[in-house]
Amino acid sequence: MLALRKLSTLKSSRFLSSFAIQNPICNSSTIPDVPSCTNYDERINKAGREGDFTTVHHLLNKRARDGFFNTNNTFKFISTNNVSILDDLLEIIARLDSGFPRKSSYDCLIARLSKMHCISEAMRVAKAMVSKGHEVNNVTFHPIVNALTKKEEFEEAWQVVAVMKSCGISPDLTTYNFLLTGYCFAGNVASAAGVLAKIEEEELGADTRTYDALVLGACRAGKLDAALAVVRRMLDDGVPPLYCTHAHIIGAFLKYNYYEQAVEFVRSYAGRDVKLDAENFGILATRLITRSKLEEAKKLVKEMSERRLVMGPRLKDFYELYVRSDGLR
Repeated sequence: MLALRKLSTLKSSRFLSSFAIQNPICNSSTIPDVPSCTNYDERINKAGREGDFTTVHHLLNKRARDGFFNTNNTFKFISTNNVSILDDLLEIIARLDSGFPRKSSYDCLIARLSKMHCISEAMRVAKAMVSKGHEVNNVTFHPIVNALTKKEEFEEAWQVVAVMKSCGISPDLTTYNFLLTGYCFAGNVASAAGVLAKIEEEELGADTRTYDALVLGACRAGKLDAALAVVRRMLDDGVPPLYCTHAHIIGAFLKYNYYEQAVEFVRSYAGRDVKLDAENFGILATRLITRSKLEEAKKLVKEMSERRLVMGPRLKDFYELYVRSDGLR
């Protein structure tokens, strides 16, 4: 009886091994033992680097069925040296399950190409989606517009907007925010005002990114009163400022050597959000130390300790060396 069981087990083991070899799609190298986004990304990138697009297709479908989103690392196997594989990728993505698996894969591929600043290739993917009727929308074009405005390639960004409109897609607030932020960063006030006019004309409203861009523009133009007025307007409208919005103002105060005003600004918003307080106090204290304003930094770091705000390693060392040791003397 024991011999029969051993024989049965051996035959079963050989059968499974044979099946796995003849069906590479079920091999342990392509199916994650413990599914996770990271695990799927690793498997997809391995298959992509090996040119195994059948496995890439299988894993893209399977990760969606298992409830795992694509990430910024999903198509990391694509580089400027192998953009020629785009034809193969477009073919397999077009055959993915309709809906989320296919749509998210297209969008993720466009994001990867945009990050590499392969704009023509990213637009080619977007146009392929349009020609096949594959769920193209504003989200599809966001990475492209963002990449162009970061490089201050505004003419090209507006050309993308024109393509969106030709496809029946009305640019949303996020699209215009990319343009607005780009112009404000570049200090192009006239063009920024033009974008604002379009936002108002199309009744898109304003969100945290819209206000943040305006604060950034005012700070870079040296108009600190205007920047503070925008922040007050945000609060009046019930729109919470981003951490970076406060950082813009702190940086502008320091740029013009308005140290007391910077400290006053940070203190005026203290007590509402502990994490924001730690961020604001931490940024200001660190920059004061960099500028050798040690006495001002000591007071600020001492206040951070009293407020029990989290300090980074550098500020902790500064506190122990200059603040705590002074108190023990």
